Amino acid sequence: MPASAVTLAVRGAAGAALGGLAAHGAYRWLTRRRDGLWERVNFRGRTVTLHEGPALASGVCAAAALTPGVHPRVRAASALAAAGAAAFGAYDDLVGSAEARGLRGHLGALARGRVTTGVVKMVGIGAIGLAAASLLRRGPGDTLVDGALIAAGANLVNLLDLRPGRAVKFALLAAAPALATPAAPLVGPVVGASVALLPDELAERCMLGDAGANALGAALGVAAVVRAPRLVRLALLGVVVGLTLAGEVTSFSRVIERVPVLRHLDHWGRTEAEETAPGASTVPT
Repeated sequence: MPASAVTLAVRGAAGAALGGLAAHGAYRWLTRRRDGLWERVNFRGRTVTLHEGPALASGVCAAAALTPGVHPRVRAASALAAAGAAAFGAYDDLVGSAEARGLRGHLGALARGRVTTGVVKMVGIGAIGLAAASLLRRGPGDTLVDGALIAAGANLVNLLDLRPGRAVKFALLAAAPALATPAAPLVGPVVGASVALLPDELAERCMLGDAGANALGAALGVAAVVRAPRLVRLALLGVVVGLTLAGEVTSFSRVIERVPVLRHLDHWGRTEAEETAPGASTVPT
């Protein structure tokens, strides 16, 4: 018998609580002492920690394993997608450089015979997406679509991680409607972990980095593929790929600044001064 709306809401709330507690605890443990390896200079020239990313991924994985009402294979798929995407994202965070950016930059470097950390990450997250999708035991065609949507979701959220809170706000807006659907137990951990760490990110004490943004997008991708019908999954894949390609030819930041509602949402909760300090940079992608 399908779960009632009340049962789904309770499971989603439980997932959110577990995700928030686990992410907050992991973040406090990781930041108990300063670690220069995990520090970067943000867009305004402030030194922040990248530990938000591993903490968020840890929260999502822990909650995925414990939230009630989730099939074991779905638990495994969600945890694998978030942990695997975070691992490859962390590799790019810690080893990568800003010499090549975006799909064109990384594929252009590959065409010249140079394998960048971004290429390694793309291939790795693609494989993780397919592996997570295969756990759902659908046909080959569905597995390919599902794996592509998980990987593409991870990449799209990462493209948005250029200002404090932007990627998290996008993820929360994408996840919120699903809290009233059978996907609630899967999106609850994402919502809880994101909300728990958002205040520190808005205060510019930390940033998601590739580890956190990729994990966030991959976890949302799993939540989408588990419950959505095939046509909806295909449509979502088209939208995500379209936005990703659009990001190659235009600046999301420029578009957001030109649209008042997006600008207000993007600036909500952030400190007032918005000038980028000379020489400031974000985590390479």
